[in-house]
This record gives sequence, structure tokens and C-alpha cells, in this order.
Amino acid sequence: MTGALSGIKVLDLSRVLAGPWATQMLGDLGAEVLKIEQPGQGDDTRRWGPPVLADDSGDSAYFLCANRNKRSLAIDLARPAGADLIRRLAAQSDVVVENFRVGGLAKYGLDYASLAAINPRLVYCSITGFGQDGPYAQKGGYDFLIQAMGGLMSVTGDADGAPMKVGVPIVDLFTGTYATVAILAALRHRDATGEGQHVDCALLDTQLAMMSNQASNYLNGGAVPRRLGNDHPNIVPYRDYVCADGGIVVALGNDRQFRDFMAILGLSEVAAEVRFASVALRSANRAALHAHIAPAVATWRADDLIAAMEAAKLPAGKVQGVPEILADAHVAHRETVQDMAREDGTAMRVVGFPAKLSVTPAEYRTAPPRAGVDTRAALSEALGLSVDELEALAAAGVIA
Repeated sequence: MTGALSGIKVLDLSRVLAGPWATQMLGDLGAEVLKIEQPGQGDDTRRWGPPVLADDSGDSAYFLCANRNKRSLAIDLARPAGADLIRRLAAQSDVVVENFRVGGLAKYGLDYASLAAINPRLVYCSITGFGQDGPYAQKGGYDFLIQAMGGLMSVTGDADGAPMKVGVPIVDLFTGTYATVAILAALRHRDATGEGQHVDCALLDTQLAMMSNQASNYLNGGAVPRRLGNDHPNIVPYRDYVCADGGIVVALGNDRQFRDFMAILGLSEVAAEVRFASVALRSANRAALHAHIAPAVATWRADDLIAAMEAAKLPAGKVQGVPEILADAHVAHRETVQDMAREDGTAMRVVGFPAKLSVTPAEYRTAPPRAGVDTRAALSEALGLSVDELEALAAAGVIA
């Protein structure tokens, strides 16, 4: 392997999305990732279909989005012999990622304190709904729940509509991304000092960080965020409009862009009105401004208006569905969609790692594996277990 994280060993005790998302990113960048799954069951998301793969695994398309570049080991960590296998793997790992409830792994001797005693250089990342301490620490946390509790749904949806969740599990995805950043920082510290550490990632903490400008508007200006549909809380016009043949998005961030856009629409006189002279004034008078812009945009075909705006170096684009953007020529040029296949030839397509590293680019070595397919080979390689020892563990139900 030639990735930036080549030589880093990751023990992945997580399931569903936030943890697997983090470990997949580490795997994309070259780390060796061992995914531990419950024998006979596997990661919950394997059954979150349809759609499912065309082979006989029954694995869902959902599972495929977060589990490439990993080897799957079916080990029952609730059994003493299974927990011992995990401890032995952790002793030679650089990173452990887990998303059990707070304290849930302590009874198996797989918590941070237990594993750090074996391997003081270990970076151990725990992902939970509310963190390792605090009044809510024992609560279960799920993306939808955190979107609601964390304020995201209060700013998502139409102004006169009900609170609305985002269309992807964005809190899980952001938490996995923050976890990856924190793990890399902890590895940097470990490499400099020899000291590992515990990384505590919470979905709620991440959700609050994601509120970014909305939280800052309230903390520093007392402005209570509210649902605005596709409007921006500060910048106008920054929203979708309907052309004669479909929707477009106009995203203008300064006065020059506003004036040039209004000139394209033949509304320069409107742009010159004092009530629209600045970002703050346009925001205060947004309804009046939209009343001028909407009918003017409606006379244009989408492609023609976008072309006119791009000629003036103004950002605009069509409102597209997933099939349209995944078939886009630019997406193809960027090689964003990658073709992969399991060892048995089962084909699949995945959305790749988004950052393009010039020297150590992301790699797509192995497709998301079948549950437990690597158990024996990985344990033999890592721990030197013999065929007889592996067969005994399988007969006892410790591995599958």
C-alpha cells in the first residue's frame, strides 16, 4: 500500500454509519482496517435494503457506502475468548474505533482504560450520541434524534412548514468526519510523544458545531434562527427560482454580483433602489426583492440564464436529482464514482473519497466485504492462529 496512512492498523468495532464512515476514510488513505462484526448478524446496515446486491449476500446498498477498504472478521466479543481475540488485535493496533453505549465495552475488558494498559500508544475513538460524560451520557443517540434536539430541524424546511430533517444522515456523516480529523491529530501527537489517548466524539457536539453561522448569529447578535425554506438568513438573493423549464439556484454573495445579476434580468433600476443597496438592506427587504426577481427569472430558459450568469462570472446551477448529477460529465472527469468488485466478481459502484491528494491519493483496494469473509485469514496473519485453533474457535461459536 502506498497511501498516506500505509502501515496504520485500525480495529473497527463500530457499526451503522458514523464509525464506519470514519474508518472507511482511514482505509481510503491507506490504513489497514479490520472490521469486527457479530457472527451470524453482521453490521446492522447489511440488512437496510432494498436495494440489495445482486449476489446471495443480501447486503444492502446502504452498507456499501461506508465499508470499502476493510476486512470483515466475525468475532463474538461478548464471549471471553472473543474478547481476548479483540484484546490481542488491539495490542498491535494503532487505532480502535467503537460506538457502543458509554461503558458498554468495560464489562468485556475492551474499554479505553483496559486496552491502553495493554497498548499505551493506542488512539481509541468512542462515538456516542451525547459523549462520555454529562447528564445525557447514558441516552442512546441517533442521527434523526440529534437533528431534532440539536436545532438543525428548526432551521430546515419551509418558513410556514413543519420542522424538517436533512435528506441524508448528516450528523452521522459529520461526526465520522470530525472523528477522522481527531484520530489523525491524535496519531500526530502519538508519533511525536509515544502517548496514545482517548478521543470522545458525540453526535450532539458535532450537530452544534455544524450550526456554524446560525449559532454565531444567535450567540453574538441575539438573532434566533428560523426556517427560511431555501433562503439564506443573511444573503439575498441566495435561493432557488423557477425558470420557464425548471428550477435553478442563484447564489450571490456581494453587491457587485447582485448588480450584475439584476442587469442580466433588465432590473438595474430596481437594483439602484436604496432599500436594496447593501446585504443588510436586501435581507430586510427580501420579500419585495423576490417579487421583482421571480417573474423576471420565469421568462428565461434555465440553460440560457445560467449561461448568461456564467459569462458574467456569477454562480448559478440547475436544481438536479441524484441520477442527473451522478451522470454529469464533470463528475465523470473527476472520477468521483468508482467501480469496484468483490473477489467473486460481484460488481458495485461507490462515491469516492472527495479530496485529491497529489502524492498519496485515496485508493480503492477492496470492495465492501461479505460478513466474516476474512476472519480466518486475518486472525492467522495477525495472531498466528493455526487451522486447529481456528476450527476450535468456530466450533465454540466465538468466530464464524
